[in-house]
Amino acid sequence: MNTSTPLTTPAAHASGADVAAAAAVANGFAERIRAASAAGTPLCLRGGGSKDWYGQTPQGAVLDTRAYCGVVAYEPTELVITVRCGTPLAEVEALLAQHGQMLAFEPPRFSAASTIGGVVASALSGPRRASAGAVRDFVLGAVLMDGHGTILRFGGQVMKNVAGYDVSRLLAGSLGTLGLILEVSLKVLPLPLCETSLRFELGEIDALRRLNEWGGQPLPISASCWHQGVLAVRLSGAPAAVAAAQQRMGGRALEHADAFWTALRDQSAPYFAEGCLWRLSLPPAASAIILGGEQLIEWGGAQRWLKTPGFDATQAEAIRRAVAAAGGHATLYRSVNKPVSVFHPLAPALARIHQRLKDSFDPAGIFNPGRMY
Repeated sequence: MNTSTPLTTPAAHASGADVAAAAAVANGFAERIRAASAAGTPLCLRGGGSKDWYGQTPQGAVLDTRAYCGVVAYEPTELVITVRCGTPLAEVEALLAQHGQMLAFEPPRFSAASTIGGVVASALSGPRRASAGAVRDFVLGAVLMDGHGTILRFGGQVMKNVAGYDVSRLLAGSLGTLGLILEVSLKVLPLPLCETSLRFELGEIDALRRLNEWGGQPLPISASCWHQGVLAVRLSGAPAAVAAAQQRMGGRALEHADAFWTALRDQSAPYFAEGCLWRLSLPPAASAIILGGEQLIEWGGAQRWLKTPGFDATQAEAIRRAVAAAGGHATLYRSVNKPVSVFHPLAPALARIHQRLKDSFDPAGIFNPGRMY
């Protein structure tokens, strides 16, 4: 069943027929969830399946969310869009682009099947994240179906509506372990008036130093990437501000810049093609860390990718120990085998909070069991 609202209207609002059709789909979800809870049968909540490789291996019978799709409300002048979970990311971005707007956290589009529900559940952000903010920073409200099949509403469609605001943010990165995200309201931003990208030939230590120097200055840097002796920086904003920053920073023009940043966003660049991939989250000011693999650095030094030929348990322990000592954490992002926890182990107190939240929303433990820890 296709319950989508046309994505071409200046101000999209779901019609009565669309709302009724969506309600029927949601009722079907609720019946299945209640039955699964009663039987203790795990459910794998999935949209397009483009992120099945992320986190621990998915378990349970698939509950496909793609029938629950479409725009609930979009008024460009309000800079907010509300969409259903199964709506393709590509369609949402196309609609926003028609009105000169964007999802500022630049979510990766791993395939044409990527859905908005998966965008929020995974909370993965692209190159613009360091300057614009993370997925959770743009979630204004959400509608969740819990383990009882009950529909819960959190937040709203405006920044001033803070009732339940933190719960909406909590869903970002939960990987569907708390419940079925039915709808989300996201803050959107205007597309930048001007963008240009620069290239600098620098070693890792010099690149990190330069990024930290620039980070303390009023420069319109919207993305950065260092790999194999080359630092690429993207400037976004008003034409005068971009031109002034370019003159101040120097460097050379980066060729095929749009393709470069798109490949980095969607992780289709050759660097991401093979091997065991770790995602390291570190303070931007952290110095270079020698970990025995090929690194790629984003977000002004805050996100560092480490690629190794394959998984090695001893090396994994050394990686997490070194990153923790530097004030960060390490995620086993992509690997053929995942013999250790994908995400950095939680402190005992934090683990108890996670478990209590899980028990509150999903008492039968049916939603994406084991996907995170």
